[in-house]
Amino acid sequence: MALLPILHFPDPHLRTPARPVESVDNALSKTLEDMFETMYAAPGIGLAATQVGIDRRFAVIDVSEEKNERRVFINPEILERRGSCDSDEGCLSVPEYFDTVKRAEWLRVRALDAEGESFELEAEGLLAICIQHEIDHLDGKLFIDYLSDLKRRRVRKQLEKARREARAEARSY
Repeated sequence: MALLPILHFPDPHLRTPARPVESVDNALSKTLEDMFETMYAAPGIGLAATQVGIDRRFAVIDVSEEKNERRVFINPEILERRGSCDSDEGCLSVPEYFDTVKRAEWLRVRALDAEGESFELEAEGLLAICIQHEIDHLDGKLFIDYLSDLKRRRVRKQLEKARREARAEARSY
């Protein structure tokens, strides 16, 4: 297994809608394992393929405290949404920034699992929020797209400043 590099906003690859997965094979299984390892190390509760530079529709999620409820969503599609809730969200691709986003509080999703078997799942609460967040990534959308233009520009400036400071610090060694 290997840790994968996570792309950060405003990387243009994060805006590219992912293409469907054609087949579930050993290469995809290895990538899924690498994504779980990367997500846990980050640490996070969800990771979409587009966040690690892979232009395919799949994501991994584990919202459990014990990190023992691994879920794989290949070619996911939301079939139904209900209700509305405000969720405080962050993102591995937008590090150290959190804000409130309005999401559906319940949903029904269809996807393939890690073995390529089709399933439907009803989810609410944190799992529903995480599924919506990761599917947004697969559609080329970030949680900050739900925020005002002013907040989005502020986030971009904060991240660019942090990158400049990190580069300057690395050069000083």
